[in-house]
Amino acid sequence: MINSYLPVLVILLVSVFIGLAIIILSTLLSRMNPTPVKLMPYECGMDPIGGARRRFSVRFFIMGMLFIIFDIELIFLFPWAKIFDKLRFFGFVEMLVFVLVLLIGLVYVWKKGALEWE
Repeated sequence: MINSYLPVLVILLVSVFIGLAIIILSTLLSRMNPTPVKLMPYECGMDPIGGARRRFSVRFFIMGMLFIIFDIELIFLFPWAKIFDKLRFFGFVEMLVFVLVLLIGLVYVWKKGALEWE
């Protein structure tokens, strides 16, 4: 039983070793010369204005959650499409119900104005 997991253990140990070796070697071999200019945050060539603790609009988080929900819908569509010929009509109806529920959710969110970006 343990022989079947041995390659996974070896890969895990090698990857941990390589990761730690890269971190340790970069720390030991790099030259440190921090200056105020080097320690300043760099954002797209513009000097940062204001504090880093800025509040985001709730719409930003709602949009992110909606993106995740509809992205997960696509993840469920791929395996269904792969075995569609085996599922036949039952699989088609099941996926139709799934997509219909998500479409109702999309219409609800649209009517509530969550997709409006002001």
